[in-house]
Amino acid sequence: QVKLVESGGGSVQSGGSLTLSCAASGYISKSNCYAWFRQVPGSEREGVSAIDMSGTTTYAPSVQGRFTLSADTAWKTLTLQMNNLKSEDTAMYYCAKGSFCRVVPGPVNQALGYWGQGTQIAVSS
Repeated sequence: QVKLVESGGGSVQSGGSLTLSCAASGYISKSNCYAWFRQVPGSEREGVSAIDMSGTTTYAPSVQGRFTLSADTAWKTLTLQMNNLKSEDTAMYYCAKGSFCRVVPGPVNQALGYWGQGTQIAVSS
């Protein structure tokens, strides 16, 4: 069993920055990937960024160049640095661990891994 706990959410003005963290505990396997997803009410959960076991990261086009994803060498802490935030980044952000090794368009199969409870980001213009 894996437990994921997100932190770092909050409110910020457009153009500002936030850093999200995800702490993993339990059975941590380096054979799985990490990813951040986000969701607004009434919409599908969408991939924001992912990192695979080699450290290769992918990003959604909407955040490319503004967000940076990293993981520690113990593969227990995931960090998402978010810069130049925009109002459209407002959402609940979820950390996930499992078969989420690349950001791909379309709905996500949540059964493919473990999920945190989410942390809210609100960006005001």
